[in-house]
Amino acid sequence: MTDLIVIQVGERPCEGLKKLFDGAEARFVQTTEHPFIKKLGLSGNFVSMDDLYESCEDYDELNKCVAGRLVESAEFISSEGYEKTLTTSGRKYVVYLTLGRINPAVLAAIHDIADAGSVNLEVLPFIGFAESAYSAALSSGHLSGHERLSEQPANSLVKVTDTEALLAVTEIDSAITASEVKLTLSEYYPDEYEVYFALPVPDGSCYEIKTRKLYEIDRMPQYDAAAVLLVPPCDELSLPRHSVDGLMRVMHRLRAPGGCPWDAEQTHESLKKTLLEECYEVIDAIDRKDPDDLCEELGDLLLQIAFHAEIEEERAAFNMRDVATGITNKMIFRHPHVFGNVHVDNSDEVLVNWEKLKKEEKHQSSVASAMDSVPKSFPSLLRAYKIQKKAADVGFDWSSAEEAMPKVHEEADEVMEAIASGNGEHIEEELGDLFFAAVNVARLKKVDPDLALTAATDKFEKRFKLTEKLILADGRRFEDMTLPEMDEYWEKAKKELDQ
Repeated sequence: MTDLIVIQVGERPCEGLKKLFDGAEARFVQTTEHPFIKKLGLSGNFVSMDDLYESCEDYDELNKCVAGRLVESAEFISSEGYEKTLTTSGRKYVVYLTLGRINPAVLAAIHDIADAGSVNLEVLPFIGFAESAYSAALSSGHLSGHERLSEQPANSLVKVTDTEALLAVTEIDSAITASEVKLTLSEYYPDEYEVYFALPVPDGSCYEIKTRKLYEIDRMPQYDAAAVLLVPPCDELSLPRHSVDGLMRVMHRLRAPGGCPWDAEQTHESLKKTLLEECYEVIDAIDRKDPDDLCEELGDLLLQIAFHAEIEEERAAFNMRDVATGITNKMIFRHPHVFGNVHVDNSDEVLVNWEKLKKEEKHQSSVASAMDSVPKSFPSLLRAYKIQKKAADVGFDWSSAEEAMPKVHEEADEVMEAIASGNGEHIEEELGDLFFAAVNVARLKKVDPDLALTAATDKFEKRFKLTEKLILADGRRFEDMTLPEMDEYWEKAKKELDQ
């Protein structure tokens, strides 16, 4: 078996590295065009990957070609036809020197290409560029030394998960790369935020630290594969944009001792009314097709969720991450046609699958237990719709809306009889039956009864307002008119609105 040793080279590599390199059966370096490699004074024959950087079209191809070259060499040395004498250490190995931390994609490609048992991969971590740049910034007094270091290569920087840590962005080798990094970071930090651009000096012996504003990082006079951008921790209040984690930090501060007395006093029960109101305001923004207002109202609703999660985190019951974990796992479980091998042809089959998986997930073995899962706190129209749907799932249903419609007429007649009796409780009961029958017809025609009633209410409101406007325009008032006279204006308003 041959060892494939990957050595991650940074500033001030140890002397043992050169000896390890010289003792290898085959030697490779990421590039010969960099001072950190040049200053090692490597002797003997070795191969660089510079030609692959020139010939490969993208990073995926480059990673596979680098891995292929390394594995091919290691497998050749392991073959019976290779007769070179073992090194004094008794090992046959191939060395690959890479700048800073090796790209994980290269390691993955090595594992994909290598035959099982023929190549043993070993990665030796020497101090990387991020740590070297951090040390230089500390030595020059730019940083305090209390920061937590978070490192991310420029080509994989898509978001910042912790603005309270010192972020080190490595491998900023061109103005284009710097521009892409700037665009990503500007989503989290102010454009005027002070950052530190670390460039290796010409002989590769150390870093020079240049202070810049974030918006200036793609205007540097030079770039380098070993360049590092150091972004200091940013105070929550200074951030132009925030994450859910940031919201939870604010919520924690509000409810903590010394925070806001009102926020600290809130409970699940006291917040119920506000939670419901925020849901309705979100729906209203959707109905008005106002994206800016929708964004704001969704934020208000998210605040309510954060409130409830924070209350339970204080009780050590669960936290916001548990909430996100639960719903994420639920979505994965209930979408086997996306995350599994289940096939569906249309959205109707998705809904059938959804209900089946929901029952399995909630251990609902009967229709009664499924009905119990419908909250009694639902608005009455919605609850009626849901209960009817549970019964319909097992075939207890009308075959069509046309078949269900006579029941509406029957219930309307019974309402008239109840009104004639003058019994208030009986009237309420029969009206409830009439509403329930109407919901059945709506459900069978795939009409949301709540939306239908809302639309009818809106229509009545518009007609009434126009009716009043027409009456006032004629110098009249509702209070002085008979119902037939009002109805004449009502019909005029209907005709005007229907045009």
